[in-house]
Amino acid sequence: MELKVVKIDKPDDVNLILGQAHFIKTVEDLHEALAASALGVKFGLAFCESSGPCLVRASGTEPDLVDLAKHNAYALSAGHVFLIFLRGTYPINVLNAVKAVQEVCTIYCASSNPVDVILAETDQGRGVLGVVDGSRSRGIETDEDVVSRKDLLRFLGYKL
Repeated sequence: MELKVVKIDKPDDVNLILGQAHFIKTVEDLHEALAASALGVKFGLAFCESSGPCLVRASGTEPDLVDLAKHNAYALSAGHVFLIFLRGTYPINVLNAVKAVQEVCTIYCASSNPVDVILAETDQGRGVLGVVDGSRSRGIETDEDVVSRKDLLRFLGYKL
């Protein structure tokens, strides 16, 4: 077994959801779930098929995000892994819909941060061991930091 790290290549204004599913119709079902979960959602998604022709399958509403998803999914080339890239929508707005898709087994991360994916490669193929999502902690929040966090959540419309 060999360990590999693949950095997800994405612009700063794009959020991602990385997960694992189990069936070729995942692409269609994820597309439908995303389109129904947020009006006008802009996304691209790709899925690494892990049997038969083992192709990267893709769909979406924004051609540049679809291309980004295909490029990154192929770089991962890990069985049944999917990537969703979102622009103008936070993952929290669609995550429950994604998790409710019956093929979805695992969500590894949902983030706007830089993400490294840690893979194990064997003679059979590749699998995701985990992710590094963003930077390491720099400290413990103060009372002032708590106020700033709550103000941000109110500004974003997530708290009253």
